[in-house]
Amino acid sequence: MKNKDNELIKKIFGKFFLMVFAWTVGLPLLMVIINYVINHLDFNFVYEHLPEIYYLFRDLYYDCYHSDFFILFFFFIWLCGIIFIVYLTIVKIFNFLNSVSTAFQSILNNDVTYIELPSELKELQNKINNLKSNAIKNERLAKENEQRKNDLVVYLAHDLKTPLTSLIGYLSLLDEINDMPKKKREKYIKIALDKSYKLEDLINELFEITRFNSETIILDKVDINLNIMLEQIIDDFYPILMENDKEIKLDIKDKIILEGDSDKLARVFNNLIKNAIYYSTSKEINISVNKDDNNVIVIISNKGKMISKEKLDKIFDKFYRIDSARTSKTGGSGLGLAIAKEIIELHQGRIMATSDEDLTKFYVYLPLKK
Repeated sequence: MKNKDNELIKKIFGKFFLMVFAWTVGLPLLMVIINYVINHLDFNFVYEHLPEIYYLFRDLYYDCYHSDFFILFFFFIWLCGIIFIVYLTIVKIFNFLNSVSTAFQSILNNDVTYIELPSELKELQNKINNLKSNAIKNERLAKENEQRKNDLVVYLAHDLKTPLTSLIGYLSLLDEINDMPKKKREKYIKIALDKSYKLEDLINELFEITRFNSETIILDKVDINLNIMLEQIIDDFYPILMENDKEIKLDIKDKIILEGDSDKLARVFNNLIKNAIYYSTSKEINISVNKDDNNVIVIISNKGKMISKEKLDKIFDKFYRIDSARTSKTGGSGLGLAIAKEIIELHQGRIMATSDEDLTKFYVYLPLKK
């Protein structure tokens, strides 16, 4: 931006010095031409028709060109021209400043009209319009995220009542009926325990929302063996895989070393694998790891219901949930993928998703350790 500002300054003062040079050269040239014309042309026709005008200009000519103060007169005319050029340059600079001030004021006032600046500020005009467009877009996204968060908190608060009411009901029965049969008592205890787990999940979602709003993610980078990390994460999912009759196939041929925050990256892959398990309609979930000259590419794919383009565009937004059903085990806080994106971008990488009728794939690009 600094170079662009310097170019604008060079243009303004370049024109200024060009005008000064033109005036300095042009003024004496003009006076020479006037002197030549007067001395070589016959103005008798003026004398015959307007003698007063003839004598007026003749006296003015002799007073200017043959006076002892000719040099002073010439300098005075030249100085007036220079002052006028300086005035024009200052007016142009203030017009630029006023235009830019008005443009930024329109951004602050949320004015949606297209900003137009002088032609010399064309590049700045484009940047301000892009800034304005991004500001409007970010404001809209912020409102949408805030609305999603508020809706989610309302849903969670409402959902907390259901397991809590059931929990209190079954514990009350256990407390009041001393001679309850053993099988029924065990059944009620199991139901109360399940409701407690459900209540814990909902409370954890509320804490996750609060933590995301107040937490700044800071990386603690170390060397990471990606092979070992993925194998350990997959092992941690063994109980869930058995429960859902699914399996994960890992395809990684080379030893890959990354520089990053192991806990944060584990959180990313944990979230992506968990989503693949819950949304997969087939037994098999595939994780393939490849690399090019600069990046490692981790692809997590599963068969499942196709995600529409509209949902794919929002899938990494805060508080956006693909499955809006609160009763679904997939209906989380909508923060997992948003946090994953932030973590990957802090590692100078990127994350994206594709979906068709056959497969849904998540691509994670991370820079290799140099």
